[in-house]
Amino acid sequence: MLGDVAKLAAMFALPAPLAALDRFESTDGGAPEPSFTDDPDRARLTTWAAKLRSEGLAGSAAPIGRATARVGELAIGTPYEAYTLEAYLRAGGSASTTEPLTLSLTRFDCVTLVESSLAIARVARSRGAPSWEGLAHEVERMRYRDGTRGSYASRLHYFSEWITDGERRGLLRDLGGELGGVDDARPLRFMTEHRGSYVALADDGVFQAIGATERRLDGRTRKVIPTAHIADVADRIQTGDVLAFATSIPGLDVTHTALAYRDERGILRVLHAPLSGGTVEVSRATLPDYVAAIRRSTGILVARPL
Repeated sequence: MLGDVAKLAAMFALPAPLAALDRFESTDGGAPEPSFTDDPDRARLTTWAAKLRSEGLAGSAAPIGRATARVGELAIGTPYEAYTLEAYLRAGGSASTTEPLTLSLTRFDCVTLVESSLAIARVARSRGAPSWEGLAHEVERMRYRDGTRGSYASRLHYFSEWITDGERRGLLRDLGGELGGVDDARPLRFMTEHRGSYVALADDGVFQAIGATERRLDGRTRKVIPTAHIADVADRIQTGDVLAFATSIPGLDVTHTALAYRDERGILRVLHAPLSGGTVEVSRATLPDYVAAIRRSTGILVARPL
């Protein structure tokens, strides 16, 4: 699906929430805050949370997935941009110290669209005005292992671990088993085997830490719903379920992430930030057809937000 290793790395595992880093990053463990009043990102947070509340999607009785997909709908047309979590490294930052928390609601990659949509859905459920601090908290607990932000190695780079770590902490439920997923037990080694594609891995300590994570994941099989089987279980996939597109590429678990989305006719499609399309969109193809068209695709992982 991707033309080279660098593009592949951008798609699969580098949740790259694009922001003007000097405005939205936090390097001291505190919550990031905008530095000026008329900020489009903060305006989106306020507007989108208010929209969920006015439409009855912020209450505990409303499915969190439906609220998540509604945020994704509101983000349609927003530009895609990759590599932004690595911007601090290209600027001379260290991968071995606490990673800056970078946020944006005005540009996304495939993972940060999912993270941000979920985060706003959760923030909208809280009392009072939605805050950037609250958004940062929700993103941080999804993006980092055990919900704790540390060095580059603490980030959940392999999206299958993003799912299992979130499930363990009650953020979502992996549906692979109940939807007839088959085991994918291949070892994940893509990052360490493509060290030159990752700026952070020039640091020997970080390289070793990522390698240790890969080896630790060896005992965890991934439940992949085969491409040919997706149509059979499509009626059990809900709007707002998190999708990850599995691949046969050696050492890699998935190449893309998205939200499941049923249109006004109930047809299951893909709501995502595609590298090829340039902006957040709903796919023209149905989910089964979309997956079938992906080169080297083996199926999907599916998780339901809780």
